[in-house]
Amino acid sequence: MTVRVLPVTLPSIPHVDLESLEQFDRILAAGATSMAGWRVQSVDLTGRTAELLRLAPMGSLFLGCALAEEAESWIRDGGGLIFPTIPELPFDPYRGALYDADELYDGLPAGYESTPDARIYAWSRQHDVRGDTGRTLAAALHDHAVADALAELPDDRPWVGVMGGHGIERGEATYRAAVELGRTLARSGLTVATGGGPGAMEAANLGSLLAKYDDAEVEVALSILAEVPSFRPSIGAWASAGMKVRQAFPGDGGVSVPTWFYGHEPPNVFASAIAKYFSNAQREDVLLNHARGGIIYLPGAAGTVQEIFQAVTPNYYGDPATQIPMVLVGVEHWTTRLPVWPLLRGLAAGRAMEPSVHLVDSIAEAAQLVSTT
Repeated sequence: MTVRVLPVTLPSIPHVDLESLEQFDRILAAGATSMAGWRVQSVDLTGRTAELLRLAPMGSLFLGCALAEEAESWIRDGGGLIFPTIPELPFDPYRGALYDADELYDGLPAGYESTPDARIYAWSRQHDVRGDTGRTLAAALHDHAVADALAELPDDRPWVGVMGGHGIERGEATYRAAVELGRTLARSGLTVATGGGPGAMEAANLGSLLAKYDDAEVEVALSILAEVPSFRPSIGAWASAGMKVRQAFPGDGGVSVPTWFYGHEPPNVFASAIAKYFSNAQREDVLLNHARGGIIYLPGAAGTVQEIFQAVTPNYYGDPATQIPMVLVGVEHWTTRLPVWPLLRGLAAGRAMEPSVHLVDSIAEAAQLVSTT
């Protein structure tokens, strides 16, 4: 006997994201009578109880909002869902926006240890040791909120990922080359996306930031940074030099996707939008999946090698329409020091990915390959 399974059609309710009191007031002024489909994140609504009591709550979702007791009861009894705030966290697990450098480095003059970035990293290390499921849930909720905020970024410009080692110091020729790469990509109308750390990643975001400035101004910025070449021994001094450049040369630094998993590597200050995750696996996947314009790999070590082969897998099994260009920069590095290229070519041979993998020796060649794809 064959059992026929009929398709199930669920009612479609348009959802509305509300992430500020101003948005709440606007939707009320537009004549809202129901909260159906509302997704309200981290909004203090204690002063809007009367307004809430005039709205039908069925189908609403409140994440970490401040509500008067009467409003809470009204929403719950009427079919709404409330996720309460979680006490004693150094971050908002329901945040409605991405980070920026000003938020992560708030309080930097008092020392890096006092900044939200440092305090959240310290919390994450305690979570790793204790294995507390409550902490795991808080981290997961946070990363979900960051992913949601990232999805809301305008996608009018293709992302090009720039991967590379964190150990490259300011003032080195390789750092300068990565700055020029980011600058060239941004001038080509592309969004520069990096893993958000120091070294090559910082340089690429800096290049995007400096896209509208001339060569002389770029030299000024690089000379300021060269005075503090590394985040060791002082993250505070390193970040402060970056902030000085950022304030002197405002611009669009692109996107970065760092992680507290590598919290000992501080986030660079030049990305305009920072999607910082607790989960490194999720962060890697998000970064690679968004970089539809291509990925450029500057010389790096284990982390960069991992990123290469993480991107190889979907290309290997994909068809011509799903391919993402992959450009390795540094012939000697990727053929001799870390012989990734021979293996990559062996995997690509005869498959749809073969035209999508490239090995070049210059930043200009790499930028040309992704700019014309």
